[in-house]
Amino acid sequence: MKLAVFPVLALGAAWALVAARGANAGTSPETRTPVLVELFTSEGCSSCPPADALLADLAKSQPVAEALVIPLSEHVDYWNHLGWSDPYSSKLFSERQSSYAAAFRNSGVYTPQAVVDGSVELVGSDQRKLQSAIASAAREPKLRVLVTRAGPSLRVRVEPSPSAPKGQGAQVLLAIVESGLQSQVSKGENSGKRLSHTAVVRKMDVVGVVQDGVFEKEIAVKLDPSWKVENLSAVAFVQDRPSGKVLGAGLGAL
Repeated sequence: MKLAVFPVLALGAAWALVAARGANAGTSPETRTPVLVELFTSEGCSSCPPADALLADLAKSQPVAEALVIPLSEHVDYWNHLGWSDPYSSKLFSERQSSYAAAFRNSGVYTPQAVVDGSVELVGSDQRKLQSAIASAAREPKLRVLVTRAGPSLRVRVEPSPSAPKGQGAQVLLAIVESGLQSQVSKGENSGKRLSHTAVVRKMDVVGVVQDGVFEKEIAVKLDPSWKVENLSAVAFVQDRPSGKVLGAGLGAL
């Protein structure tokens, strides 16, 4: 899979859980604004487990009023030579993080790093700052992104919003994520620890471009047989070029 520069569970179970969480927080998921939270992490990094746990908690508890947190856990590969090769890592996510570093004018990359809606970056384990960034992102107008089943394929649809930018030329990306993953680490900085992960990105592709705030396409998705279908979800989002700002996101089933 080739990413451009910028470049939870099946829907029934996952959305039922999200709906319950939204009800518990006093706001239904339908009225919450989706906010994409990307975490660049590695099993070889001793500072990463707290950030992994925070991402899982945000996805489970949905603590930010008006925001529907959509998590993506992207495991980078540049820690692999330091004793432990992360089984979920990919060079593509390292490259994606480097693209963000260029956009943010950072001197380099680090883990754990959280990126909220492609617009704000911060240390991924900083709960206070992360929740503040999510709250701010939820106040931004968004394109509506829908991910639905279409037979054996997924249909991704982007709908315009009166208050949101049209996203002319923005990329539409589709990520397949898997939750409920665990590793027993035997080497490196986390040697001896059993690590848990949520919303690990298994694949991510650019599937099209928005024209005047509109996009619709049916996409055949090939799944690896080692992935547990009951723990998979699909996340689609619209990302501006070259700023990297996420203009809308949506969650769907496989």
